[in-house]
Amino acid sequence: MHAQILRLNLAGQPLEWLSWEEAACLYVRDLVTWTLGGIVQTVHGGINRQGERSKLDLAAIIACGGERLARPRTRPPLTNRALFARDQHLCLYCGNGFPIRELTRDHVHPVSKGGRDIWENVVTACRRCNQHKGNRLLENIELELLALPFVPNAAEYLALTNSARIRGDQMEFLRGQFSRPRQEGWLQAV
Repeated sequence: MHAQILRLNLAGQPLEWLSWEEAACLYVRDLVTWTLGGIVQTVHGGINRQGERSKLDLAAIIACGGERLARPRTRPPLTNRALFARDQHLCLYCGNGFPIRELTRDHVHPVSKGGRDIWENVVTACRRCNQHKGNRLLENIELELLALPFVPNAAEYLALTNSARIRGDQMEFLRGQFSRPRQEGWLQAV
């Protein structure tokens, strides 16, 4: 398995994870403006007339300009995988950790009562707690949230969605852009 490469815009804002092939294309098109971190992979090319073989060192973090200059998403997509990672695979009602197959997305303010399917209104819940809560409001039952739901910023979202394959230099860079209250942990105590 090859390491993913973190792509930034010229302002140093994280945008996305790239495969080594995608990163190599940006290097070859001369769109990589600056790099950070160690070399994740060296790609060898063909042999020229002088018998020399070309090589391309791919850095862990690349900043790109040109036509692909983009702004980070202001609102990352809400997926169960990212939600469960945000909440550290803990049920935010009972506080216990669970494998993914036993976790569910709970709407704090139920959709049936006008709640929306957005980051600020969803938490990770075990099946038991989610069934117990049902479509009731928290003030009507004896359940309390252990942490407030929040929208991860671009750096947090990229860390959440690639945590198993993230390198130390990439995580150090991303961590510097995490929202201040969440730098030591994802959960904010209520």
